[in-house]
Amino acid sequence: MRYATKTPWWLKKLYPSCIWEMPSDEKKIYLSFDDGPHPQITPFVLDELKKFDAKATFFCLGKNVANYGDTFRRILNEGHAIGNHTFHHKNGWKTNDREYFQDIAAAKKYIDSALFRPPYGKITPWQVRNVKKNLQMHIVMWSVLSADFDAKINPETCLQNTLLAAKPGSIIVFHDSEKAWTNLAYALPRVLTHFSEEGYRFDKINL
Repeated sequence: MRYATKTPWWLKKLYPSCIWEMPSDEKKIYLSFDDGPHPQITPFVLDELKKFDAKATFFCLGKNVANYGDTFRRILNEGHAIGNHTFHHKNGWKTNDREYFQDIAAAKKYIDSALFRPPYGKITPWQVRNVKKNLQMHIVMWSVLSADFDAKINPETCLQNTLLAAKPGSIIVFHDSEKAWTNLAYALPRVLTHFSEEGYRFDKINL
């Protein structure tokens, strides 16, 4: 599996209309969580965030919101932001445009948000233009990939991926999903502790 934990500059240049970070003079970091809600893992994430008075952004799958409405409502009730991550976790590079847009629209019925994150970060330039113009959504990518989803790395590596790459304004990706659980459970509390001790605040994406 090939990926960059810190988003390279050239990739940002290829998709300049997407949001890759939230530049700020303040010491703020923007945690985000993909693929939820999950009935056990998302509550763990919310409990950890609450310990640090931290806010985050949850890019949810429509099918999971439909199945776990109580967990989704807890995300909203605790003041976090939400975003659309398609209904069925569609890969834009492998899905025809019509089907892709229909899947986003299906998720919009459950997720009232103008934020969209393409699964795997894979979306074509044509899809970008249409999501922005026709669906009126902001496409939010990331600047730091924790790689918590990668079963081939250990939890400490996941933690270091995040600590070494993050800076003020970084958008960090974790996953509130079963495949990421082992790495997430180890790394998230330590990320929150480390950056809190460094004087950072954790904010949600608000566009």
